[in-house]
Amino acid sequence: MFTGIRIVFLGGDARQLEVISKCVEMDATVSAAGFDKWETPSPEVNMIQLSAGLLSSADVLVLPTVGCDEEGNINAVFSSDRLQLLDEHIAALPPNCTVYAGVAKSYLRNLCARHSIKLVELLNRDDVAIYNSIPTAEGALVMAIQNTDFTIHGSSSMVLGMGRTGFTMAKVLQGLGARVKIGVRRQEHYARAEEMGWKPFMTGELLLHVPEADLIFNTVPGMIITAQVLSRLQKHCVIIDLASDPGGCDFRYAEKNGIKAMLAPGLPGIVAPKSAGMIMANALVQSISDETLRTADNK
Repeated sequence: MFTGIRIVFLGGDARQLEVISKCVEMDATVSAAGFDKWETPSPEVNMIQLSAGLLSSADVLVLPTVGCDEEGNINAVFSSDRLQLLDEHIAALPPNCTVYAGVAKSYLRNLCARHSIKLVELLNRDDVAIYNSIPTAEGALVMAIQNTDFTIHGSSSMVLGMGRTGFTMAKVLQGLGARVKIGVRRQEHYARAEEMGWKPFMTGELLLHVPEADLIFNTVPGMIITAQVLSRLQKHCVIIDLASDPGGCDFRYAEKNGIKAMLAPGLPGIVAPKSAGMIMANALVQSISDETLRTADNK
């Protein structure tokens, strides 16, 4: 239980509502800013404006999945007001406060480092990334079905990258009867792909393999689907880029040449906000519990 722990939430989307509910269930003292348009707020949540005073007594500060942009702006879909995290806000946090976000950009990392505040990026946890890969793959399938006139079954579907999302994506495509090719960068991934029944190739040889692709699902965050690669695609090929913004595709070239290529970050929060919120909530609860135990052991 989180009795006596003061948790402040700043902004977020539908996923954050699940996280807030979980913290209330754990008996934390919860305050939230950036939720003035929440239609059915919990009576146990103190709805308040963002201020240094709000943060001065926080044990935990929880930001949205993408903490904030490089100017401190926080995504707050349940608020009509701009929410901006400033230096004065982080400076007001107690020294033992921990800041949580899904991922953090350099602005947030620098703020926390400047004031010696611990920052935890929940999406760096393997368990969270693996669980999140499931709604990501489901959302990618929805996009593929909506933007093609052929079945995934029997298609030549290519996955670039064999990380947590790439692995799940390839398994899902295989389950639907696609002929799966997967681009990898490590020999152990090549071996694992063969063992899974996929057709692996090294990403350095991508130019040789793209001409036969009907669908390409990219998870590589660097520029991998270049203009040269795009020039070799079949006209009907659809690209769904699952890498974090700005993705790994030359979207300018694709648009100029009539190639259907879509950047699709944040799919868990779009296609399955309740499930994605529960994943984040469980990770947050586990992390806070671990931190509380460590603090108790050090006393």
